[in-house]
Amino acid sequence: MKIAQKYSHLNGEEYLIVHHKELYKEIKQVIASVDAELHKTKISKEKTKVDKLLYSPTAINVAFKEEFRACQWEESRYNYYITLDRDLMEQSIPMAAKEQKEFLIANGQNDPIYSYNQTDFVKNMVAVEVQFGKYSFVAYDLFVKHMLFYSGGKINLGVEILPTKKMQQQMSSGVAYYEGEVYNVMRQGRNSPPVPLLILGIEQ
Repeated sequence: MKIAQKYSHLNGEEYLIVHHKELYKEIKQVIASVDAELHKTKISKEKTKVDKLLYSPTAINVAFKEEFRACQWEESRYNYYITLDRDLMEQSIPMAAKEQKEFLIANGQNDPIYSYNQTDFVKNMVAVEVQFGKYSFVAYDLFVKHMLFYSGGKINLGVEILPTKKMQQQMSSGVAYYEGEVYNVMRQGRNSPPVPLLILGIEQ
């Protein structure tokens, strides 16, 4: 596959070039190593695409997972406790989960709720999400997951890999695509979400 388009939010690409040039090269190599044509195995049952052979999002995700794992990109999990008190939340975010719980209880938050977020590929504080899922999954990555890992000091940058519209048209309905998701980010204004991002649009 190849990178057809890219969007740098809050100098995300510039950060990679300056601080993690080799990691950026590795991400590009992983993308180039995946042959989507091998995963054009899904027979459509949709009315507008009956019996048409489509790309399989599941198979492509598996291929990416194998390639990133081979390059020692590891899964990362961020554990935290929920509070609706803004001041306590801002103070507790940088803390480890156990410290968060103790801090919240000490400040009158009885039985704080435990939660977590998980990112598939993290290396040297750079997170990569390969997203061939529904629109809502991408929005969660961009506006919740990457931001939470960033504010929690787990990453310095989030990279989101998406199919372009050209490729998405050869997939099932409902799959998010690069142009639509970049538009959603741009529509929020220059500083939202407040985390450096590099969004890559890929196709065969």
